[in-house]
Amino acid sequence: MVGVVAAGKTRVAGRSPIHLSTPELTAARALRYLSLLMSAESSVTTKPAVSMDSIVALAKRRGFIFQSSEIYGGFNGFFDYGPLGSELKKNIRDCWWNDMVHRREDVVGIETSIIMHPKVWEASGHVAGFSDPLVDCKVSKQRFRADQLFFSPVTVDGAIVGYVSALESEDTAAKLQAAAETFKRRKAIVGTLAPVTPKDFTEATPDQIPLIPSPGTAEPGSLTEARAFNMMFQTNVGAMTDGSSVAYLRPETAQGMFVDFKNVWDTGRVKLPFGIAQIGKSFRNEITPRYYIFRSREFEQMEMEYFIHEDADWSKCHQEWIEWCRQWLISVGLPASKLSLYAHKKEKLAFYSKGTTDIMFEYPFGVQELWGIAARGNYDLGQHALASGKPQEVFDETSKKKFVPHVIEPAVGVDRILLAVLCAGYAEEDVTDDKGNVEKRTVLRLSPRIAPVKVAVLPLVKNKEALVGRARALYKKLQRRYAVFFDDSGNIGKRYRRQDEIGTPWCITIDFETIEQPGDTFTLRERDSMAQRRITEVELFALLEEHVC
Repeated sequence: MVGVVAAGKTRVAGRSPIHLSTPELTAARALRYLSLLMSAESSVTTKPAVSMDSIVALAKRRGFIFQSSEIYGGFNGFFDYGPLGSELKKNIRDCWWNDMVHRREDVVGIETSIIMHPKVWEASGHVAGFSDPLVDCKVSKQRFRADQLFFSPVTVDGAIVGYVSALESEDTAAKLQAAAETFKRRKAIVGTLAPVTPKDFTEATPDQIPLIPSPGTAEPGSLTEARAFNMMFQTNVGAMTDGSSVAYLRPETAQGMFVDFKNVWDTGRVKLPFGIAQIGKSFRNEITPRYYIFRSREFEQMEMEYFIHEDADWSKCHQEWIEWCRQWLISVGLPASKLSLYAHKKEKLAFYSKGTTDIMFEYPFGVQELWGIAARGNYDLGQHALASGKPQEVFDETSKKKFVPHVIEPAVGVDRILLAVLCAGYAEEDVTDDKGNVEKRTVLRLSPRIAPVKVAVLPLVKNKEALVGRARALYKKLQRRYAVFFDDSGNIGKRYRRQDEIGTPWCITIDFETIEQPGDTFTLRERDSMAQRRITEVELFALLEEHVC
């Protein structure tokens, strides 16, 4: 909802605006401001090539993603992954684990518990400071994240005549501009309307807050000042429900790796530099989950803590990991043209941070953080050493001294990657058949490395035992190594279209030439180009070995 309100004379004295800013919030805000201000210069809104509505519809229709507890009306911020979605998600995890752990000599993997000793989160600073800025609407009882609630003055001939507000969306600036024009027209104000200047609510001054309309009511005076809201899910461990039993669902997987650092050092036969990797569920009580699975309350992370010598060139190591992460994203099918880097400004970093760079992706709803790579110094190990009383130092044979290692941390969400590959791969095309008929084709161009189904085996017709028997034999042989699909229902064109829509890279058709001509060849149909050619079984397995592994 968009709200409008006229400017008044009220002024609240003696208070200054609060600043609930974090490095992550600042990075996202800077990029949002850029896109908002650019769109504010024009009243024309350009729709993205791929809409989120199309992605959500495909994900539901083909069994990638379902709303959690859907038969009970759903549960905001939680999602289930269907047969194809769970396979796609597993493939993303497996690719990351293989490339990050199995194919490197300097990274090992662990798995730590979701619920840890509450002192872990006290030492890490999460109990005291893991929060988002929250705004309440006292009338509608709705809650908003302050950094996702935008407002702008309505300025006519240089004078502020009112305020408008809107929740962040694909076209926030356009909505604010439209609301400002509506406000001017309803108030019969004569003059030239200036372009809106979007700001988020964390930047509202005390005298502006009472004048900004609530998205829940479109009326002013009901929004509270922003306050910190801790996002950790709290639970109780054991039979008692009191202060002594309080624990938390982990909001990140990183702390498990820091807490187990010395265990891995003592047992893993590792030496600096080396990394500890982990994949696992995390939980954050988001104020306003949004953008489908991009920001949810239960999600899966892939994080790695790369420990280096205190005297190592951290900047060089940091840049190497930024490039490694970028190349990995390209390897699973994200186009380089949709990736960009955002380096956090030094003055906005946490006091212990040496540098943080985010790899950004161009989603349909805007450019957003996909993968963060942070140089965190020795803060985390130092904090746990201080809180636990257990030293986290290692001994350097060269210098003959002990020190606490520093760390580079690449952290990414599986769900965000999955959404990114769906958005990057989705396309609708007009296709002309051999008879000149034009039809619309929906295709999901997923990398063979992560596609839920690698090959579909299709007998040309299902009433010829020789064709079906040969197709079944090939299907069973492929099943031993790959996720494959057998389909003999419908005409061959419709079967191709079904596989296109779920991202299957290749279809193998067992036709009459297979059983009647020498050579035992099949028709291989390629998803993206729709080109077809004859191929032998040996050539098929070689193709899969090259592109899938």
